[in-house]
Amino acid sequence: MKNRPPRWTVERARRERRALANAYDPGGGVHTNRSFPRVGTRRQPRAALRSATARTAGTIVRVSDVHELTQAAFDRLRAEYDDLRTRGKDEIARRIEAARELGDLKENGEYHAAKEEQGKMAARLAQLKKIVENHRIVEVAGDVSAVQVGCVVTIRYEGDTDVERYLVGSIEERGDHPVLSPGSPLGSKLLGAKVGETVAFEAPGGTLRVDVVAIDAAG
Repeated sequence: MKNRPPRWTVERARRERRALANAYDPGGGVHTNRSFPRVGTRRQPRAALRSATARTAGTIVRVSDVHELTQAAFDRLRAEYDDLRTRGKDEIARRIEAARELGDLKENGEYHAAKEEQGKMAARLAQLKKIVENHRIVEVAGDVSAVQVGCVVTIRYEGDTDVERYLVGSIEERGDHPVLSPGSPLGSKLLGAKVGETVAFEAPGGTLRVDVVAIDAAG
């Protein structure tokens, strides 16, 4: 098509969008495995930095800091939080103590490995604490008229024939579809869009457009 970006541009944008969707987290965590996150930070999109504030329990909490989660995701994260701050902390403390008894700490690989894991656990606990203390449960009805957090959106890039399906929500969600963060360039533009509408978002290779093909409640 005349105005359609080259195929390599589209593919590159898809890869970068997926990276943004999976890595963006207001708490700053970047997951590298199922148990603990790698310590790191991400610059938040300007829209998130300009977000309004909400007053909760006498404190001011930015809207961008409120984690929107399904009930299933929250229950799983709360269970992980409770487990890490009890069993997890006790277990890593025992490992560190056992490693200390092996002798010289400078050459003690088990000790340094345990201390590194302790640091990762502390980072994950801090992240989970933010989520547990500042969250909102989202419930999506069966009939979804517009893209919102908690729904599954089917999109098609302008000029393409293939479609892609994404669960719109936090990177902490789990499901049958890849997650598209509402804070990502594409996710932020899709919020509120209806079936049949076209949205445009900025990618490194230029402006890309996607058609909203279908919107469903996450099953």
